[in-house]
Amino acid sequence: MAGRFAPRTARPALPHQAAPAVRGTGSATGGAATSTGMATSPGEALPLTREWTPPFPLDLRLVLGPLRRGPADPTFRMTPDGTFWRATRTPEGPGTLRVAARGDRVGAEAWGPGAEWLLAGLPTLLGADDDPDAFTPHHRLLATARHRRPGLRLLRTGLVMESLIPSVLEQKVTTDEAYRAWRLLLRRYGTPAPGPTAALGLHVMPDARTWAMIPSWEWHRAGVDAKRSSTILRAVRVAPRLEEASSMPFPEAKARLELIPGIGPWTSAETLQRSNGAPDAVTVGDYHLPGIVGHALADNRHADDEEMLTLLTPYQGQRHRATRLILLAGRIPERRGPRMAPGNIGAL
Repeated sequence: MAGRFAPRTARPALPHQAAPAVRGTGSATGGAATSTGMATSPGEALPLTREWTPPFPLDLRLVLGPLRRGPADPTFRMTPDGTFWRATRTPEGPGTLRVAARGDRVGAEAWGPGAEWLLAGLPTLLGADDDPDAFTPHHRLLATARHRRPGLRLLRTGLVMESLIPSVLEQKVTTDEAYRAWRLLLRRYGTPAPGPTAALGLHVMPDARTWAMIPSWEWHRAGVDAKRSSTILRAVRVAPRLEEASSMPFPEAKARLELIPGIGPWTSAETLQRSNGAPDAVTVGDYHLPGIVGHALADNRHADDEEMLTLLTPYQGQRHRATRLILLAGRIPERRGPRMAPGNIGAL
């Protein structure tokens, strides 16, 4: 849903499981604690750092929350002190980003070959390119939600595949099933994230070649059916072309993604909301969202996609932001039926 916030024989490590080289400003000489509050090991590279003062209110939890794929996401953590950790694969290679609010400033540290790329894109990630003033509320609920959430900005990662693959895993299954598959596949085929992340268990998503080499039985053990795994395999074969969509206008980017069989409007919207910060990427085809929007705006919990789009017509160009605000308003229809039972094809 839009704005969501889920024994082997010992053998030598495969190349894609080896720890990546780390690049930084220097190296620690002992096991002292760094400014991250976590211990560094001898020879571990020090991070690159950056501070940025956003010229607008900023709530890191609201902005970065959509990147989290379940409470045990191997690529994302929020620690009790309000610090956010993100492990990702950039065009320059693996990288780990640590972000924390420091008064009216945002402090960031980054490790790995992708550290410079991550720090250069920090403002964009945190919504500097977003324009919330383009949104005009036409319902009291949305006006109130926007007033109460001045720190909401739509993030933009500039990375397509890292949002596309977990979105494909979420097709037609419960979020718990999708989060489990994402977690198992990344821990098995991803690489440990650069920096002091061992205690957090962070992993960087596999590269396209590694995704393409995952055998069919491993997809099955992770609970991923052949339809979803085949869609991912088709996507990773043209990963560079799909990554180009991150710099395209929304209609062109959507069309580029949907050229891949198995990627439809739901998946492209869920991807481009994160990779492009697309404010109009409304999630069509979602199991819950039409009823939530219908209930919030027209007291109709049984609304379908067509009615949802009709209700969102006044927000054309900003429909994703409208749905985010509706979800944050908390006016969710009361559940009246049993939850969808999760499946586990890996046990078959």
